[in-house]
Amino acid sequence: MKLAVLTYGTEGDARPLAALCRALDDAGHASVLLADATTLGAAERLGVRSQALTGDIRQALGGVIAQGDKPAAAAKALADIANANATPWLRQTVEAAQGCDAIVCAGLAAFVGLSAAEALGVPAIGAGMFPLTPTAAFASPFLPPARVPRFLNRASHHLVNGLLWRAFRPAVNAARAEVCGLPPRRRLWTTHPVLYGYSPSLLPRPAVWAPNAAVCGQWPAPAPDWEPPAALRDFLAAGEAPVYIGFGSMTGFDKARLLAALVDGMAGRRAVLHPGWSGLDVQQLPPNFHVIGDTPHDWLFPQMALVVHHGGSGTSHSAACAGLPSVVVPFAGDQAFWAHHLAQAGVAQPAVAGARFGADDLARGIAFAHDPQVRARARALGERMRAEDGLGTAVRAIEQILRR
Repeated sequence: MKLAVLTYGTEGDARPLAALCRALDDAGHASVLLADATTLGAAERLGVRSQALTGDIRQALGGVIAQGDKPAAAAKALADIANANATPWLRQTVEAAQGCDAIVCAGLAAFVGLSAAEALGVPAIGAGMFPLTPTAAFASPFLPPARVPRFLNRASHHLVNGLLWRAFRPAVNAARAEVCGLPPRRRLWTTHPVLYGYSPSLLPRPAVWAPNAAVCGQWPAPAPDWEPPAALRDFLAAGEAPVYIGFGSMTGFDKARLLAALVDGMAGRRAVLHPGWSGLDVQQLPPNFHVIGDTPHDWLFPQMALVVHHGGSGTSHSAACAGLPSVVVPFAGDQAFWAHHLAQAGVAQPAVAGARFGADDLARGIAFAHDPQVRARARALGERMRAEDGLGTAVRAIEQILRR
């Protein structure tokens, strides 16, 4: 089979789909991944064929996306990116997917991928790292966890999904007309199969759910042939297991305030810090902090004591899979959702949003993570997650969908 895989978002959006492409290729299929150029590093490392879509999400998001106190500004920035690029994305996707048997689509480019599949007359398969299929089991991941009354859970999904479609519909319909000559789409797509690359051990599949939705398990990138820098090896060998701190692709928050909270909250404990896109001034860090670049989580996390992170699906899963407790500092999007479910699993305290997070919050989170019962729960969760085969399940699901 030949498959075009399409997404647009941060590295956390592109990395699991690069892993899915690698798994599809290893199973004898042929894939191509379309995503933002700045997020294609994982695809290159994995030897996955890829094409860069127009736009630059890192530059466009700038000082907006991680401002937890301005969610409307973050949502508008994301909508602006997708709407400004709907026509070139659709044109690029239709060209790249010529001769393909299906299009797998996700992220900000999902509606474009669904339209491209319609134009080419091939199946569309949705993909996601968090659940968007309506359910009564939990509220939409884009709403504050635990603040939606349970009887409104299902309605919250329809509300949020409808708002998203209305935000993107004019640009998508304009692209459909210009690129493919397709009629305007008035309603959301709801009947196509959707594969979710998150762990059923962390968030079980609802007992009552649409039959076209499947929870596969995490889609981690295969371990690369990677050797750590000598400085990192030396730091790890020089004392007790450190705390990992990293906020992925988050940008735009009050860097000085957050850095002070981290230094004061660590209180001299050993820490490994990955700045990511944060722009933190690492020159101001004391010697108990060791700064690293991109480092495979599956190599690094088993050597950590706990993980301080933003609550993105990928890092949340990698920490849990390693059997480690978390301290979650959510900024935007689905991050508070995963923070909530880590807390429900008993491996993290209830999260404090990035805009309010302080040294005392970090200190309390570290103390909680060192509780023997918390660590036992984290180890048990990690064992269950490591027994899953998320990528294999996804590949088999795609094969079954196309056989039908």
